[in-house]
Amino acid sequence: MTETSRQAEALGAEAVWATDHLFWGVPTVECMTALTLVAAATRRAAVGTCVLQLPLRSPAAVAKQASTLQLLSGGRFVLGVGVGSHEGEYALAGASFADRGRRLDEGIGALRRAWSADVPGYRHEPSLPAPIWIGGSSPAALRRAATTGDGWIPLFVGPETMADAVAELRGAVVVAGRDPAAVVPGVVAVVSVGAEAERAAERGSAWLASLYGIPAKAFARHLVAGPAEQCADEVGRYVRAGVAHAAVMIAGDDPLDQFAALSASFLGRHAPAEPAGSELAGVGA
Repeated sequence: MTETSRQAEALGAEAVWATDHLFWGVPTVECMTALTLVAAATRRAAVGTCVLQLPLRSPAAVAKQASTLQLLSGGRFVLGVGVGSHEGEYALAGASFADRGRRLDEGIGALRRAWSADVPGYRHEPSLPAPIWIGGSSPAALRRAATTGDGWIPLFVGPETMADAVAELRGAVVVAGRDPAAVVPGVVAVVSVGAEAERAAERGSAWLASLYGIPAKAFARHLVAGPAEQCADEVGRYVRAGVAHAAVMIAGDDPLDQFAALSASFLGRHAPAEPAGSELAGVGA
């Protein structure tokens, strides 16, 4: 994990992200613990959760973990939060699935209070709040990002619809009385790089099917697959649609070779003229 993070940063990754599941069909590690190792192994890249299922956890405990990661990483931590979509996982964790949206909203409020308010009877230490990015592609997730988030990072939103989604996000931010620049538009792009587009698609879809436990054909329209140049152009469509941060989930167990080829092609085509331009980031499980 640490060596993969180091190499990803050296290859141009602007961030390393960790997914979150308490119960899953394949072995996983706990995301906040994993990111502590990643933060220690890297120097420049942001580290973040993409995304932590906040309704499964105590907001007070998450606030402390996030503040600690901000300290240990030197201010590079991003707390991505969401509701998840797997009812069985909620049941195993002893949490209610039906009202997870409401509890996510309450949890975000609790995070910000924990970072900012003095607690009577306790010594208040200076806290290091983390930017909160909202995951999810639903209308509710977009509204949540517009009203309470610092960023929006949906999964399974195609580049052909992203421009409309970014415009809707910015409009909702204005309606909420906030600066349109207050919310960073991001996206997770699932990528399989290979010399032959058809074989890359088959390989990537099979890997995703194994990860999610659903048929490979379910990912046909969500997977960016093909030679590195073709994949870079597809990710570039997100940039042209207004995305400021493209998190790349490589659909394979050994992602570095694929990410190296993709990063080189992407940066060759979309290198920002200014430091605040587009970013390409690796996503890890």
